[in-house]
Amino acid sequence: MRFDIITIFPQIFDSYFGESIVCRAQKKNKVKIKVHDLRKYTKDKHRTVDDRPYGGGPGMILKVEPIYKALKKIKQLKKSRVILLTPKGKHFDQTKAQNLARYDQIILLCGHYEGFDERVNKLVDEKLSIGQYVLTGGEVPAMVVVDAVTRLLPGVLGHGHSADDETYSEDLDYIEYPQYTRPAKFIKWPAPKVLLSGNHKKINDWRKKQAKKRE
Repeated sequence: MRFDIITIFPQIFDSYFGESIVCRAQKKNKVKIKVHDLRKYTKDKHRTVDDRPYGGGPGMILKVEPIYKALKKIKQLKKSRVILLTPKGKHFDQTKAQNLARYDQIILLCGHYEGFDERVNKLVDEKLSIGQYVLTGGEVPAMVVVDAVTRLLPGVLGHGHSADDETYSEDLDYIEYPQYTRPAKFIKWPAPKVLLSGNHKKINDWRKKQAKKRE
């Protein structure tokens, strides 16, 4: 799986992608993450990526031309998906993450300022939002998408079935059962005896009963 992220703040991603599961996935060659500076696809000496909106209004709008040039160069694989990250997009959830995990290349376009020239919509396959709120830019949503999709790829998590019983793994209402680890008793809070029994059938039955539907 290859992720390509288009942004005007490429260094934001260094810390997050250099840690934990996403970092290990890169070292194991399960994913390749490439961050592209949109300013490199401009043609003027000031590397201008935005301009005032036609008709007036507050803020600046990201221009369509450098985005077009970036996508033309970056989109290399046949089974690819170009995604615009915007509050106007469809809600990103576990089902969408599972669908995206089937692609060979995901290109994430991070917004900033007051948004994009409307013609950018002609260049993307879909628009996604991670929630009903407005962020400063699309960089955090890009991290969310990369993380959620990466952990679903074969061989990324330590155990082959680590993602099978997670919250939302069965459907969008499924909540994972409670889990405990050592010590068996902490202060006055003991772990359930059934989990210490070694009886896997009873343990599975207990877990199914404990898994709750989201209200």
